[in-house]
Amino acid sequence: MKVSIFCSANSNIDPDFFAETEKLGTWLAQHGHEVVFGGCNLGLMECVARAAHDAGGRTIGIIPHIIEENGKRSRYVDEAVFCDSLSERKDLLLERGDVIIALPGGIGTLDEVFTVAAAYTIGYHRKPVILYNMKGFWSSLIAMLDDLASKGVIRGNWRDYIRIANSLDEITRHLS
Repeated sequence: MKVSIFCSANSNIDPDFFAETEKLGTWLAQHGHEVVFGGCNLGLMECVARAAHDAGGRTIGIIPHIIEENGKRSRYVDEAVFCDSLSERKDLLLERGDVIIALPGGIGTLDEVFTVAAAYTIGYHRKPVILYNMKGFWSSLIAMLDDLASKGVIRGNWRDYIRIANSLDEITRHLS
């Protein structure tokens, strides 16, 4: 299975996020899954790619040209797919992955999660997004989604296409 990863490219975040991301990358590789990621050499992006690569796994980096031009391409990219924009990168991350896992991240990660979720509700695909809620990172977003659902502005049950995992064990059950 190809697993697309949405996550932070910031390095100055909770060290526990790096430890959990490393475990995920290692587990994915050890179980024959390929990691599809944003191709950047920073933050959790670099962490998941390095962990997968070091565990003998294969990585696919979806790399905007600006990342390459600025020297921010990860050295743990086994297959490089270049693109012209963040929008194109999102499309390719969705296209190349069988499932998506969202690790802690900021505005870009939120954009990716909601682009994929919105496309699911319209019927463009049937790929879930799994929020890896390590240390409760996504809890406020989950509460907001529940609030929006209670107000009737979300189509269907959002938990059908945005799933929640609080541990690596829960991630593994979603991927089974």
